[in-house]
Amino acid sequence: MKLKEKMKNNKHKKFDKKKLIGTISKKHIKNGSYTMVMSVIFIAVVVVLNMIVNAIPSKYSEIDISSQKLYSIGDDTKAMLKNLDKDVTIYQIAQSGSEDENITNLLKKYEDESKHVKVEQKDPVVNPKFVTEYTSDDLSANSLIVVCGDRNKVIDYNNIYESTMDYQTYRSQTTGFDGEGQITSAIGYVTSEDLPILYTLEGHGEKEMDSTIKEDIEKANMDIQSLNLLTEGSVPDDADCLFIDSPSTDISEDEKTAIIDYLENGGKAMIFSDYTTEDLPNFDAVLENYGVQREAGIVFEGDNQHYAMQMPYYLVPTINSTDASSETVSGGYYVLAPYAQGIRKMDDVRDTVTINSILTTSDQAYSKTDLNSDTLEKEDGDEAGPFDLGVSITETLDDDKETQIVYYSTSNLMESQVNQMVSGGNEKLIIESLKWMTDTEDSATVSIPSKSLSVSYLTLTDYDAAFWKICTIGLIPGFFLVVGFAVWMKRRKA
Repeated sequence: MKLKEKMKNNKHKKFDKKKLIGTISKKHIKNGSYTMVMSVIFIAVVVVLNMIVNAIPSKYSEIDISSQKLYSIGDDTKAMLKNLDKDVTIYQIAQSGSEDENITNLLKKYEDESKHVKVEQKDPVVNPKFVTEYTSDDLSANSLIVVCGDRNKVIDYNNIYESTMDYQTYRSQTTGFDGEGQITSAIGYVTSEDLPILYTLEGHGEKEMDSTIKEDIEKANMDIQSLNLLTEGSVPDDADCLFIDSPSTDISEDEKTAIIDYLENGGKAMIFSDYTTEDLPNFDAVLENYGVQREAGIVFEGDNQHYAMQMPYYLVPTINSTDASSETVSGGYYVLAPYAQGIRKMDDVRDTVTINSILTTSDQAYSKTDLNSDTLEKEDGDEAGPFDLGVSITETLDDDKETQIVYYSTSNLMESQVNQMVSGGNEKLIIESLKWMTDTEDSATVSIPSKSLSVSYLTLTDYDAAFWKICTIGLIPGFFLVVGFAVWMKRRKA
């Protein structure tokens, strides 16, 4: 009865709101408010940190882990951008949402590196007439237009990515990324007041310039023009450098005089020669006027650390640090010089002439004069080394002029296949040598090689190849054989 009466009494009680509210303690309210405030603070911190990270230049916030550093800019480009004193605008021609990320990220590196570089995207759909202000060609999507004042240069997208045909599948494969090379070249072009002119001597069976080297020279914004001294009579006054590429027949007496006159007036020249049975007295006279002579025969190496591919005439010389080669040395490059002749420094050179060795063989090298011999070993009559295979020559003249010559005793340095064997070392050396001679206050010859997307070559001398052959065939199997024998002995005794 008591339980029924209690239930009856509870049924008639009224609902008390104040009493319900009182059941929510102050402690719960305090904890809830604290959690809400902390959540707001956390969200605010995340937003602020995100804004700070986005404001950090990409060169600090992004790391290029690709083996070829495809999405970074090199030291040569950074040095050029550091010295840039003119405003440059780079337009990326692409529809919104269809930008090439590789190119976009690379452009950010340029913008971060110099306050004088500005990058803008132009949508051809929104601005259909923009491209026609600079070119009448139909540009591919993600092409670039580099502008500085009244000068501009168009970089077509197809020149940024290199491709070759795979004749097994008959499909085009992308083999290289030349973004940095093309953009740096374009900036140099639009900001230079006076582009250097390189005259190539013709008419004596000279080798045709390798296409890869030619592209690199053009990317360095050098204007390549041919020169026939028989018709011209003299080297043009606007020549910044004379290029002589291994003539197979001799130059004439008048041509010799014209070349020496040009050089003695502060001219610059890059000269290559190859072994030939032809007499070249006038060509040799130009070299001898500056204290160097060609050795007879072809240089062979007796030190297997200085030749490659088991061929002692595929020379891997020591690269000496000079004004024409210091960057190649510091970059740790190899140079491969097949079929080279030795260069001998003469004793009776003028006091004003300075000759520096660029490429040098080992002491065990020798110049083989009898190329019909049945042996590759050194014989009686062969000239003993060491030899120079490349030299830089300077002569100080009056009126603050200076003659500069770079001479290499094999034109095979410029062959693409030879260059690939040393992962671009030959190419690097040749362009640096030209840069040394042609750089002026009004122009800078910066040429960045294309970055390969294919397999890079590992340069091994014959000494290195023999060492790893011994390791893989002898030492490593021998190690496991000894360990196996020890384990067998231990188990046998047990």
